[in-house]
Amino acid sequence: MIVDRDRCIGAALCVLTAPRYFDQDDDGRVLARAADLPEPPEDVAALAIRLCPSGALR
Repeated sequence: MIVDRDRCIGAALCVLTAPRYFDQDDDGRVLARAADLPEPPEDVAALAIRLCPSGALR
């Protein structure tokens, strides 16, 4: 899973969909809870990746 914070627009769909795996910083950009990121991603994390409107999650 790739988390590109420079592409993040702060839509927060990842946080709303998979709060176990994603959070936001004070600027609203995605923060991955790196220790918990599954590889391959669980269904809920995969859904968060698909919902990301900016492509910051791949």
